[in-house]
Amino acid sequence: MRLFIDFLLGSAKQMLKGNRSYWGWVAFLLACIAVGLVGYASQAGSGLIVTSMRDQVSWAFYIGNFTFLVGVAAAAVVLVIPAYIYQWKPIKEIVIIGELLAVSAITMCLLLVMTDVGRPERAWHMAPWPIGRWNAPSSLLAWDALVLNLYFLLNFAIVTHLLFRAFTKRDYSHRFATPLILFSIPAAVSIHTVTAFLYNGLSARPYWNSAILAPRFLASAFCSGPAIILVVLQVLRRYANLEIKNEAIWKIAELMAYAMFLNLFLFGAEIFREYYSATEHLVFTQYVFTGVHGHDTLVPYAWASLFCSVAAFIIFLVPKTRRNFVTLNFGAFLIYCGVYIEKGIALVIPGFTPSTLGEIYEYFPSRTEVMVTIGVYGAGFLMFTLMLKVAIPIINGSFHLDSRRAAEAGIVQDAATSH
Repeated sequence: MRLFIDFLLGSAKQMLKGNRSYWGWVAFLLACIAVGLVGYASQAGSGLIVTSMRDQVSWAFYIGNFTFLVGVAAAAVVLVIPAYIYQWKPIKEIVIIGELLAVSAITMCLLLVMTDVGRPERAWHMAPWPIGRWNAPSSLLAWDALVLNLYFLLNFAIVTHLLFRAFTKRDYSHRFATPLILFSIPAAVSIHTVTAFLYNGLSARPYWNSAILAPRFLASAFCSGPAIILVVLQVLRRYANLEIKNEAIWKIAELMAYAMFLNLFLFGAEIFREYYSATEHLVFTQYVFTGVHGHDTLVPYAWASLFCSVAAFIIFLVPKTRRNFVTLNFGAFLIYCGVYIEKGIALVIPGFTPSTLGEIYEYFPSRTEVMVTIGVYGAGFLMFTLMLKVAIPIINGSFHLDSRRAAEAGIVQDAATSH
């Protein structure tokens, strides 16, 4: 316990050390959080009427970002499988970065759900008995709350254990960490599967009633999350002196190509079913891609998403462009944009448009929604930044328990610790 306290105190000191660039970035994120707090204060005082959500469109910008970030969190499994199942060393050395991103993404997901709820102080009602009424197994929302919090605690426990053991210059405990790491794989699949079930479980919304919605969610998640990780790895390699092999980046990009192919294939299968059957439910897809009765707000976004996804797939499919950092980063940007629009706009809004009464409400996020979302992203990236500020010195070996303190505690340190 004393060593763990030393680890916590040392971690706090690491977070308070940095150059001007570091403090400038932290100041920017704090400013984003302040913007979000101002927006949320307005929403809490006046109610959800300050947003653009109405009875016709009751899920919107918050839930769209929530759905996207659940995919980012689930994408950690793309690194976990080759690192711990196949013991591939180039990725095993950096898998901690993906797990830290998962913790940050889940934090943002939970914040977005709380901001979308009109009475967040009543969230305790969802707690299990005797505190509240969980309403399981009938409530999908209860299951979603369960898997999200479980996945957060799971990843937080894993990264804390790995970093603490590395801090003491010891390999991680296989008896403790390996079961948790292996369990995190189905847990990552479950968080996005249950999120998909929240959509296609609503029988009154035909646009979401598809059995392949969950596989589509997972396929797109295994593209968007690694797209962020690829850029983060390059930034850390250049500015944080973190040793990251090109082989790891190439392998992540290759896996993204497979995932994007599956995503586009499932999308094509869904489009074929809608247009070939041409039932009355086709109107929701038409609203996205061609507009309905002159209402075409989403049309340019939908086509931009499809263009970005197809272009990114071609870039990542060809080895020459996949291994060129200019085209690689451009492809990662296209994937991020394509999946963000697909889940943030082209998924949520069309499910409500037209409404069950045939009304068409043209939704566009209000200033309050944008401000609150900026604050949520600021909080998530600040958390990610502070965790990296601790993790990178531990990985590099500059932040560790000294040999004298280890000897006093009776710890036998490893000559070379595998992270």
